[in-house]
Amino acid sequence: MSDDPVQDVLDDADERMEEAFNFLRSEFNSIRVGRAAPAMLENVKVEYYGSVVPLNQVASVTAPQADLLVVQPFDRNAIGDIERGIMTADLGLNPNNDGEKIRIPVPPLSEERRKELAKKARERAEDAKISIRNIRRDVKDELKKTVEEHNLSEDVMYGAEEDLQEITDKYTNKSDDLLEKKTEAIMKV
Repeated sequence: MSDDPVQDVLDDADERMEEAFNFLRSEFNSIRVGRAAPAMLENVKVEYYGSVVPLNQVASVTAPQADLLVVQPFDRNAIGDIERGIMTADLGLNPNNDGEKIRIPVPPLSEERRKELAKKARERAEDAKISIRNIRRDVKDELKKTVEEHNLSEDVMYGAEEDLQEITDKYTNKSDDLLEKKTEAIMKV
């Protein structure tokens, strides 16, 4: 820990907001744009021998063509569980199981589906910004406690609140920029 307890609290806030932003980025990776990408299945969970695990722990995912994903299970006995996991993930994909691999044709996006995906992206971005604002609220309370505990002046508190707002603005703006790019990519035909 450094000598400045207020800075420690602000550094912690920055880290927590960075995590919220990174989660948004990973959520956006699972929202598809025009072509097939293994990241589309990144958030798929599979029930495997009684426990729920990410798809990438039980299979490899490749995109040999722009309109096809291929899922190769590490254990052929898990192929049904993997297929079920993909179906329940609500990605609008229909996996074809041939007993060894799962082929997932990725149909071109209709205008209506593009709008749905853009809306989904906006919702996820809003959730991330809510999370960032909740972190700000928690950190503000933490700052008040820290200032009181260390008998620091009100000026220190006001300066820390300004710094906290700058950090918050940085991550909300990054979220907005990421949303804008993702929406543009989704709507691009």
